[in-house]
Amino acid sequence: MEILVGLGNPGSCYQDTRHNVGFALVECLAQRSNAEWKDSEQESSLVAEIAVLGHNVLLAKPQTYMNNSGRAVKKLCKHRGCRPCELLVVYDDFLLDFGTVRLRPKGSDGGHNGLASILENLSTNEIPRLRLGIGSPEEGVDVVDYVLGNFDDGDQVPELLSRGVLTIETFISKGIEEAMSRFNGLC
Repeated sequence: MEILVGLGNPGSCYQDTRHNVGFALVECLAQRSNAEWKDSEQESSLVAEIAVLGHNVLLAKPQTYMNNSGRAVKKLCKHRGCRPCELLVVYDDFLLDFGTVRLRPKGSDGGHNGLASILENLSTNEIPRLRLGIGSPEEGVDVVDYVLGNFDDGDQVPELLSRGVLTIETFISKGIEEAMSRFNGLC
C-alpha cells in the first residue's frame, strides 16, 4: 500500500487556508472514493483507504500541526511498514505560481517547515513530494499571514486540486518520471 500524506493544520480555523491545500487534495481524493476518515491515534493522523486505478492507497492527514508533521509521518511509516521512498507528501508552496504543480523524487525542504519536520524525523531527503503552487504574497504582505490566509475569490482552487489529482493518478499508475514530464510546471 502506498501512503499519500497531505500536509496542513487541524482545526476549522485553518480549513480553507492556503497552507492546508495538502489536506484539501487528499480530502478531494477521499471524497471521490466515498472513503471515510478515521482517527488513528497511534499514528497521530486521520486516515482513509482508497483505490486509485487498482492500487491501494492510504491517505493521511497528520494532526500534529504543520511544523511537527514529521512526528506523525514517522509513526505512519513505522506502523504501516512503509519506507520513506514509498510516501508521497503533498503540500503548499508560495514560491510557485498559483496553480502550478511540481513533483520531485527527493530534495531539500525548500524552506517548508512541514517538509523539514518530515525529512528530519525520517533522516532522509529521499521522499517523493508534490508541491502545489499557491502564489506569492504581494509586496509588504507577511509570508506567514499569506499562507495562513484564505484563498482569494479569483483563485481557481478546484482546477489546482484537479491537476493535483491527475498528477497523483499518473504517479501511481505510470511512475514518477511520467508524472513529472506530463505535469511539472503546468499552470
